[in-house]
Amino acid sequence: MASTEHQENTFPQDGLSPGRHRLRKFRFPVLLVALFGVMMATAGINQIVSPVPVLALPVGVGLAVAALTCYRWLGRTVELRPGIPELGKTGRWSQLRRGALLGSGLFIVLMALIAVFGGWQDVSWGSFGGFLGTAGMMASVAVAEELLFRGVLFRIMEERIGTVIALIVSTLLFGATHLVNVNATLWGALAIALTGGTMTTAAYVATRSLWLPIGLHFAWNFTHAGVFGVMLSGSDAPPHGLLNVTLSGPSALTGGAFGPEASLLALLVCLAPTIVLLRRAARAGQIRRRSHRTKLPA
Repeated sequence: MASTEHQENTFPQDGLSPGRHRLRKFRFPVLLVALFGVMMATAGINQIVSPVPVLALPVGVGLAVAALTCYRWLGRTVELRPGIPELGKTGRWSQLRRGALLGSGLFIVLMALIAVFGGWQDVSWGSFGGFLGTAGMMASVAVAEELLFRGVLFRIMEERIGTVIALIVSTLLFGATHLVNVNATLWGALAIALTGGTMTTAAYVATRSLWLPIGLHFAWNFTHAGVFGVMLSGSDAPPHGLLNVTLSGPSALTGGAFGPEASLLALLVCLAPTIVLLRRAARAGQIRRRSHRTKLPA
């Protein structure tokens, strides 16, 4: 009888051990460290294979799939969630397509505006191999960063402190990670936070899915590096894209050494879709208030 009582006290009614429940309480640091490790591993492997485009494409796609698999596994084993709705299959491809169209369209508009104001110095053909390799690399980067910053950091903070504060904190942290990049500046990091960070978070809030921000993030970066071949934050040399576009002019126009993401035009281009997405989220009741008592999701 004593052993039976001990077993009933040790294992809750859901059949899970106390250790699993304790792990669930520490889900935020566990997931944060795990996904940060995935992001760093992705960056390291991409750097190794980047000189060989025939490898960079399949390896990048494989890394993206591996990161998604890892996120789902962590959600089930650490958070004890039976499903991962933010990576649901319903609407996955349509949201990826819409995100890709939005991301590529916005960056094309940005480059067109820079050209109109005289920021293009030179244009030449680049490398088709580099174009393909960059696609794989940017797929893995977009997936890893969105899983970490929107899937873990923003999602879990929002449960406790609400949408608005979580958006501000997570996007500032997203920008701060770019301070370690080559040619990084405080303004460049802030600009990326205000453009990429805020816009992709708004895409997540509006849809409660990671597919739209992943598609948006991927297409923005791929059009940036894989199509136009302009300087990308974190690089000390222009990427090998389909084109080689050299920019010149004031930093407010071209973003300077940090790249066009740090230009004032980038802020203007990203402002409109961010407002539209947040208004859509507000109308749909997706803006959540701060909660003083937050239960862990079942």
